[in-house]
Amino acid sequence: MLKKKLNSILLVDDDEATIYLHKTMIEIVDCAEKIVIAENGEEAIKLLSDKVDGEFLQPSLIFLDINMPRMNGWEFLETYKRMYPHQRAEIIIVMLTTSLNPSDRERAKEFKEVNGFMNKPITIDSLKEILRLYFSDIIQD
Repeated sequence: MLKKKLNSILLVDDDEATIYLHKTMIEIVDCAEKIVIAENGEEAIKLLSDKVDGEFLQPSLIFLDINMPRMNGWEFLETYKRMYPHQRAEIIIVMLTTSLNPSDRERAKEFKEVNGFMNKPITIDSLKEILRLYFSDIIQD
């Protein structure tokens, strides 16, 4: 299905079971060289801000939970949009939620940094759809 894998996917979520499930879906689809986990927005900002081996993380895709302790998804986005462009690169952000509140979807539209919004959990089909939608250049038909 893919010509090449994404360099990395960052999962930002505080729920261990959700992280395990989403990591498993990504591994089954085999679409990323590396899967990086952050348990809250603060940890994710640190991962994106700190250089490792002289380079910023710059994942191709971030799956961002809304409700987390310390720094939630909204607070992450407020901080993220103020980061230097070279720390953000061309990152696709998909917000994830278990909330049925339509105001969350509307609020997500206020952030130009947010590319997509979907309910948890990620499935193989929803992950493939995200890849088709945002990474069509690496899809092999």
